[in-house]
Amino acid sequence: MGNTQKIEHAYEMAKDIYAQWGVDVDEALRRIELISISLPCWQGDDVIGFEKPNAQLTRGGIQVTGDYPGRARTADELRMDLDMAFSLIPGSHRLNLHSMYGEGEGEFGNDPVDRDILEYDHYKGWVEWADQKNIKLDFNATCFSHPMAASGFTLSSKSAEIRTFWIEHVKRCRAISFQIGRELGSPCIHNLWIPDGMKDIPVDRRTPRFLLKESLDEIFTVEYPNSGMKDSLESKLFGIGSESYVVGSHEFYLGYAQSRDKMLCLDAGHFHPTESLADKISAILLFFEELLLHLSRGIRWDSDHPVIQRDDLQDIANEIIQSGQMDRIHVALDFFDASMNRVGAWVISARATLKSILSALLQPWEKLQAHENEGNFFARLALMEESKTLPIGAVWDYYCSKKGVPHRDLWIQDIMRYESEILKKRSE
Repeated sequence: MGNTQKIEHAYEMAKDIYAQWGVDVDEALRRIELISISLPCWQGDDVIGFEKPNAQLTRGGIQVTGDYPGRARTADELRMDLDMAFSLIPGSHRLNLHSMYGEGEGEFGNDPVDRDILEYDHYKGWVEWADQKNIKLDFNATCFSHPMAASGFTLSSKSAEIRTFWIEHVKRCRAISFQIGRELGSPCIHNLWIPDGMKDIPVDRRTPRFLLKESLDEIFTVEYPNSGMKDSLESKLFGIGSESYVVGSHEFYLGYAQSRDKMLCLDAGHFHPTESLADKISAILLFFEELLLHLSRGIRWDSDHPVIQRDDLQDIANEIIQSGQMDRIHVALDFFDASMNRVGAWVISARATLKSILSALLQPWEKLQAHENEGNFFARLALMEESKTLPIGAVWDYYCSKKGVPHRDLWIQDIMRYESEILKKRSE
């Protein structure tokens, strides 16, 4: 029996087993086709961007560790790496682009354009590439690694000059997002996260939040049709250099987004380690039309490790599916790890997320709901446990095979070959 025949045989056996549990596997595979994950471009170059040669990530509440060979140094190299990553991920997906990844002869590079005068033309190369590859784009204002962010405050700064600079930057990023979405025929989500906060205990917590509210109100005076772009706002519990106080807290953005009809972004690494992101989903979607999730893997803090299959990710996937709100939830990855093969990190994370969602789609929800409605919590928990050994691996292998990407561990050799032939030569 050939390899393809073995995969199909295992899949048919798995379908029979799932059918006994009341699960339609073909329907699960139809639904996972609707999932589009947005990959973080900044994983490919350690959050450096292309504004100027030899740029470095500076103050902004985040930190990249490691110096693995092969970092992308140009937009062409980054797109080449992304091509490799997307070729190993089943399905049709997106790219999340930060504004500091613009390009243009005589503009970015030797004579960089500052962030308050960015234009759509600086991202035409990305749009042309995305259109050719049938990839959609999302976008982010970049409010860190810049002299105007050196104080630790941007949109909430007490300096009118600094606030004005960043307000104009975000306005331009929103306009760029709209044009990207219009060109590619898919709404571009513009996500806003700022690093504003203090390392030690502040006296005045209110004024920066008042100023942030005023800045946001000015930014959002221009409304764009949802068909072209959508706004989201991302909170954080703390960051490096803002351990004691973050202006854009969860409570701030929850109130602001709800009152201004904006989307909320929940980052898996931006809450206390004992908080459940999955538990927040059903509560927020009672009051918001849509929700953006940034999936990361925090280890003791917001460490932004590549995503792997573990309980917290599975809980999020389960809530996305069981809640019946899949069409209202946008899924993006947000991490940066320079200690390993960067292309491989993209693939590990995207495949782990898709496997977790597939696992959620294959859960016997009707049986579990029936036990819960009956108050039979023993049977509910027991069924949850027994379902963990259902043959999802056979379904995943079949899905990968049908989408033309390697199944199981075969893709690892593709990554190692790419490293040997491409990535290692960048450091020679």
